[in-house]
Amino acid sequence: MSIERITKKEFSDMVRVASHRLEKNAKFVNSLNVFPVPDGDTGTNMSLTVQSGFKAVNESESESVGVLGKALAKGLLMGARGNSGVITSQLFRGFSKSIESKEELSALDLAKAFDDGVKTAYKAVMKPVEGTILTVARFGSEAGMKAVKSSTDVAELMQAVVDGAKVGLEKTPSLLPVLKEVGVVDSGGQGLVFIYEGFLEGLTGVASPAGEEHTPDETEMDEMVNATHHQSVQGQFTSEDIKNGYCTEMMVELGKDATSDETFDNDKMRDYLSKIGDSLIVVSDDEVVKVHVHTNYPRKVWEEGRKFGSLVKVKIDNMRIQHETIVDDDEEASVNNLPKADPQKPVDYAVIAVSSGDGLSTLFQSLGVTNIISGGQTMNPSTNDIVDAIKSSNAKRAIVLPNNGNIIMAAKQAAGLVDIPVAIVGTKTISQGMTAMLSFNPESDIDENKENMEDSLDTVKSGQVTQAIRDTEIDGLKITKGHFMGIVDGKITVDDENILQATEKMLDKMIDEDSEVITILVGKDGNQNDAQKISDYLSDNYEDLETEVHQGDQPVYPYLIAVE
Repeated sequence: MSIERITKKEFSDMVRVASHRLEKNAKFVNSLNVFPVPDGDTGTNMSLTVQSGFKAVNESESESVGVLGKALAKGLLMGARGNSGVITSQLFRGFSKSIESKEELSALDLAKAFDDGVKTAYKAVMKPVEGTILTVARFGSEAGMKAVKSSTDVAELMQAVVDGAKVGLEKTPSLLPVLKEVGVVDSGGQGLVFIYEGFLEGLTGVASPAGEEHTPDETEMDEMVNATHHQSVQGQFTSEDIKNGYCTEMMVELGKDATSDETFDNDKMRDYLSKIGDSLIVVSDDEVVKVHVHTNYPRKVWEEGRKFGSLVKVKIDNMRIQHETIVDDDEEASVNNLPKADPQKPVDYAVIAVSSGDGLSTLFQSLGVTNIISGGQTMNPSTNDIVDAIKSSNAKRAIVLPNNGNIIMAAKQAAGLVDIPVAIVGTKTISQGMTAMLSFNPESDIDENKENMEDSLDTVKSGQVTQAIRDTEIDGLKITKGHFMGIVDGKITVDDENILQATEKMLDKMIDEDSEVITILVGKDGNQNDAQKISDYLSDNYEDLETEVHQGDQPVYPYLIAVE
């Protein structure tokens, strides 16, 4: 049956089935990830991106396909995760611009929309690389433009786009050496093929395996085997090969609380960020700008964003730690028992943090901390513990984050008992320690790092929720044994018999007009359900704030809160 027009129903069905198709096959797409330091699991990132787009379309009441396209593009942009997710959002940004005035779509409209989407996506990437999702999108759009010359059937057009995208996917290994070496197709490109296949099924309504979990064919099985057997390609790269160590992302709400009167210009921001990083993507519309960059200076990235508006989302991953984890896991699993690096080989920098709780330790390591001293409020490490940590790091120089006011003196004393330069950054809380790490630059000297890290401490407020062990009165506030206290930067500000109310009251005292990001760290005596209630409270009462919840596993404090 010929389909001549795409109406709201067809368009909504296309997006819905594409989202379902990709969600079902996210694990398969993830299995194709073989790059030295993947920014994340491509399938999961793309699936969550498209789910965000579908949600936006589903919530729109418009009958206009052009309006629905705009909703899709906005949803994808706001939900984009990882490189492939961001590029997908740009494909459909160009797509939506092409159809914005259309009530319905013809085959020609659809073909031009795919073509405009490809042009937009190529422009969004600083240095487009063939053999990636871009190639797959281009092959698909070229096939569509060719097909529309001989057919007005949108289903035939969509079939041509799918077929062209598959041809492009098959060519990715010949265009990108690392894919050819490992023997797989590009994971982002595979994800896009699943999206296009979902579009086709949603458009035609024909039941097919597209709605179910993908069963790999013989070739794809070989690719998955190659991906598994050759993960050790990761080991051909060393952490020293990674020039810019922090995968940094931000989303800026343009115009809101900007620190500069300068008018935002996408190209100018791209030019600036290209000087301090690589793997750069800068995408924007009239309301937000989203950035992904690999850099050694994440704080400079965020400062550039703040010039033009409020940071509504930020993210940072230490790629050297990611890479070392990949290599270590691969070596442990290797039947060849390849020799490990010499543990006595000196390292340039050690960053040592005092932390209690597996979750907190993991978070610190993700930010670049190299050594953890187990300790905190109830078990302050000794001077000797800190000396031992410095010596065992085998570093030429070290930075210590005490993360507790009661540990700073012992840390300073330890610094005088070792033979290498040691800087003690005066962090009094876990939140301050994590904020300080965002200013650490492995290329800077130790004094400059200490100065920059300590300067950053004023940008975070630290909140702690714990239970009173006796009745007392402090600074005019009556404290009742068994009640929950809210402590802000060392001062008790709240007493309440209910832990959630105590936490919410404490947050109300911490948040001001400059607050942008709230991080909730869940301790051993906290739970994720209550943390979600706290997050919901923030969403209901402070709509412009970004909230993150992490499992910290710290003792004593059910919840640690950072307000930045």
